[in-house]
Amino acid sequence: MTPTQPALSRRWSGFEELHALQRERIGTALCQAAHSPFYRDRFRLRQGGTMPGSLADVPVTTKDDLRAAYPFGMLAVPRERVATYHESSGSSGRATSSFCTEDDWVDIGERFNRMPAGIGPADTLLVRIPYAMVLAGHIGHFGARAKGATVVPADSRSFATPYGRVVRLLHDLGTTLTWSNPTEPLIWAAAARAAGLDPRTDFPHLRALLVCGEPLSEARRERLAELWDAAVIEDYGATEVGPLASACRHGRRHFYADRVVPEVLDPATGEITPDGTGDLVITPLYREAMPLLRYNLEDTVRLSHEPCPCGSWLPVIRLAGRATQAFDVAGRQVSQLQLEELVFRLPAAYGVLFWRARAEARRLVAEVEVADAYAADACAELAAAVRARLGVDCAVAPVPPGTLMPDEVLSAPGDVLKSRSLFGPDEDWSRGLLYY
Repeated sequence: MTPTQPALSRRWSGFEELHALQRERIGTALCQAAHSPFYRDRFRLRQGGTMPGSLADVPVTTKDDLRAAYPFGMLAVPRERVATYHESSGSSGRATSSFCTEDDWVDIGERFNRMPAGIGPADTLLVRIPYAMVLAGHIGHFGARAKGATVVPADSRSFATPYGRVVRLLHDLGTTLTWSNPTEPLIWAAAARAAGLDPRTDFPHLRALLVCGEPLSEARRERLAELWDAAVIEDYGATEVGPLASACRHGRRHFYADRVVPEVLDPATGEITPDGTGDLVITPLYREAMPLLRYNLEDTVRLSHEPCPCGSWLPVIRLAGRATQAFDVAGRQVSQLQLEELVFRLPAAYGVLFWRARAEARRLVAEVEVADAYAADACAELAAAVRARLGVDCAVAPVPPGTLMPDEVLSAPGDVLKSRSLFGPDEDWSRGLLYY
């Protein structure tokens, strides 16, 4: 069975019409899921051999379920229809599989292109996300090519594209858009300065930084926009399903509920509701290769159906990160996102881009890269902000620029080798079979 692909330009005039569209697709999504070994077994065990009548009859699918189903337990199409195979990063445990058909890619690419960047043939998009197993780098590449844009596959975590080369590509190619995690543009800014360039004035074609993959505080978003004099547009998604939401011009992040049904799970009670605060549970409506029913992403969110000045009738989602990314400090839960907001609220003149912190039992210990002239003020202001906003003590120490982000990382030429077996008399042959 091949699910009918969505009408990409379809519109609706209110939440009731949106929910009607979802109801139209739920049955098809349930039937497609039954083609996978995992859901076929689940339906037989829980429903006496009959299909569930609605999502309300379907139990939550967990990350552990996906791990146990590795590698092909979630696959719902014949192997010859699989276009690409991916795996999650495994940052929260053992990696999970993800499959896409060609039609899945049409849906994924359209959702990527909903970001308000307006990608077109005149654009050059630099992709600075690993092209390895995770989905994100390929999403940007496929989505931009579908709109006729030029793609620069700069990859990430690659010896072939060190930061100096990234800066050169941004500058010399007149790059207009980038696709990366939010930390990358901070490093590019430092690398640009190391090359004698001003990120704000020497990259006039760069109009937007498209970011994903990390929690992003409003303060860091504003600092990035100021550093590069460019819009910062955040995408929210997952390797298991692709793009899920992006922000409108009013700063509200709209969930693509016409493609993926969102629900909220209360982890304390197990209750699932259409709105509220809790774990985000998703059901893709058009996924062929890997249907998911009530899949718990384990992201803590607040979901609401509310009118927006932008005119969108998609629900608004606010992200709070994952419980596993917070630590107990003196009886209070402290997350990276909370600390990041305070670090980047320090005056821009202090030049603080890089920092780190450790959660101890009774206090936080933090270091910030900062020039001597601003060190005392930066440390005192950050410690005071942490005490006032988070209610915990924080010992903040300054470290010289280049400590957390070494200068050699910013300017290294890279280490690109091709495999060889014949060498000259003065060449190092110890790495002859290593290549990148």
